[in-house]
Amino acid sequence: MAGSERALVCLPTYDERENLVPILEAILANLPGADVLVIDDNSPDGTGKLADEFAAREPRVKVLHRPGKQGLGKAYLAGFGWALERDYGYVIEMDADFSHDPRRLPALLQAAHEADLALGSRYVPGGGTVGWGLVRRIISQGGSLYARLILGLSVRDLTGGFKCFRRAVLEAIDLGTVECTGYAFQIELTYRAVRRGFRVQEVPIVFEDRRVGQSKMSSRIVVEALRKVWSIRFSGFGRAAAPRA
Repeated sequence: MAGSERALVCLPTYDERENLVPILEAILANLPGADVLVIDDNSPDGTGKLADEFAAREPRVKVLHRPGKQGLGKAYLAGFGWALERDYGYVIEMDADFSHDPRRLPALLQAAHEADLALGSRYVPGGGTVGWGLVRRIISQGGSLYARLILGLSVRDLTGGFKCFRRAVLEAIDLGTVECTGYAFQIELTYRAVRRGFRVQEVPIVFEDRRVGQSKMSSRIVVEALRKVWSIRFSGFGRAAAPRA
């Protein structure tokens, strides 16, 4: 891809050494022509060093080192800023643990060409989850429903982190003022995009629990995020922008 058609996959990592090489290889194979930015938060297990070694032999892989763990949202914001400083027309965010299937990357990118923001959705026909217990399913689906009702959105999966943004979306939603850094970060970005008049398309995905390592998600994180929904609701972005031409 050249010029405004170039795509960048933002891949935050923290102690993902065992997953890193397989996920990079899968992304590169499934999205030819795209680049990958590994955003490592000084992982104690050496993930950052391994990323540097991989990038040294693969020019499509870049590495952004951060001094320490500051939260997933801040890692993504750093990656988005890096992308906007360069000539990328599409920016994708995804997890490094295979919970987001790299084989769905082409569909996600294609949807962003047709809309403005493409969301990998567990809660549309064809989507789903694997390896989740009843409590986790209730928390996730209930959280999305709660946020939808409070924010007045029709998007069914507000809490997912597998997304593809057109460059214009990231430029318009004022990344420097994003308040949330944890689980609610995903809700806030989608809300801001919708309130700026951008089109959102949900792409069905099957979310699978991480293959290697320990999940960083907990019910405490989700509950805290749901409290943040009210802050999002009464932010300046509560006022809808005029529809885009």
